[in-house]
Amino acid sequence: MLNFIEGGVCAAQGFKAGGIHVGVKTHAEWKKDMAMIVSDVDCACAAVYTKNVVKAAHIHVDKAHLADGKARAAVINSGNANACAPHGEENAERVCAAAAKAVGCPAEDVVCAATGVIGQTLNVAVMEAGMPDLYAAVEASAAGSDAAAHAIMTTDTVKKEAAVETTVGGKTVRMGGIAKGSGMIHPNMGTMLCFLTTDCAISPEMIRTALLETVNVSFNRISVDGDTSTNDTCCVLANGLAGNPVITEKGPDYEAFLAALQALCMEMARKMASDGEGATHLITCTVTGAASEQSAETIAKSVIGSALTKAAIFGADANWGRVLCAMGYSGEDFDPDKVDISFVSDAGSVQVCAKGRGLDFDETKAKKVLTEHDVTIAITMGEGPASCTCWGCDLTYEYVKINGDYRT
Repeated sequence: MLNFIEGGVCAAQGFKAGGIHVGVKTHAEWKKDMAMIVSDVDCACAAVYTKNVVKAAHIHVDKAHLADGKARAAVINSGNANACAPHGEENAERVCAAAAKAVGCPAEDVVCAATGVIGQTLNVAVMEAGMPDLYAAVEASAAGSDAAAHAIMTTDTVKKEAAVETTVGGKTVRMGGIAKGSGMIHPNMGTMLCFLTTDCAISPEMIRTALLETVNVSFNRISVDGDTSTNDTCCVLANGLAGNPVITEKGPDYEAFLAALQALCMEMARKMASDGEGATHLITCTVTGAASEQSAETIAKSVIGSALTKAAIFGADANWGRVLCAMGYSGEDFDPDKVDISFVSDAGSVQVCAKGRGLDFDETKAKKVLTEHDVTIAITMGEGPASCTCWGCDLTYEYVKINGDYRT
């Protein structure tokens, strides 16, 4: 039985977290800018990263630290991406060393991440100075996930946090996560920062397999603006304190674990798409009747990535031709004369296209449907049995305002 629960990254046994302001963000002293997640015991750990050729310093450091598939803690800062910055990797190692000293573990058992402006030197001194206070905040509260979630936010307007509970090997297993992601988001790994924790007992090899399977059906199916970040990181830590038989191969226990992890990450992916910079609508694109899942995914991604479609949803304009157009340049081969399109929300449903041709529909009803925050573009292909769902958001004036002076 899979249930959503409270607690974020602290929902699983043996995990604590926290977040404080140390001074990385100099323009807003009241904003938390450094987070830490710590396990009581060593964890199996895996991570996946951006496919952008330009990568932040922490990615290179984390790859080295996770060569043994093991970690104990994670430390994340906002306000500075530490990407393309002077002394980037050296500073990332210094952050890990300071965290390790506070936690009492080897520096190689700490992973780190950063988010913010690219190309500026990280003020590692304030992070080192603030590390004892950060660890004290972690130890002081068993419910520090909220503070950690807020500490990793940049242009996010709401925190991204969730947790689930399921049964694996006859034992109750919990997992939770925090994430940040609002802009510079496009499907190409995870396009954000996300840290996941679980008390499930699972080998490093199998947790990496599960993570790869999960990001492909969750974070890789969202897009805000078509920009793939330099810093994308999705990391999962599993400390085994649930006491289930260790998962070392695929089977019923692995499938139960995977189902929970995917449910958790899909929920967080939707939260990110919904909070796209300047967004006023969450756009869900469902493609059914496709020749293959890959084809359905490519088409759905093309639709949610279309600037013209996103602008139409912002204006509550049922301009379905933009949807069909985006499908057509996706690169997938299909018969347009088999395509049906509908717009759906809590206000109802209106079909606007049948067999590739426009229908006479009620524009007033369509406007009402598209005025809702959550809007679904439902596409039926008539090509086969496969389906896929992807998530995006509308394109608004506010997006341009946010990114017109992001650095200055």
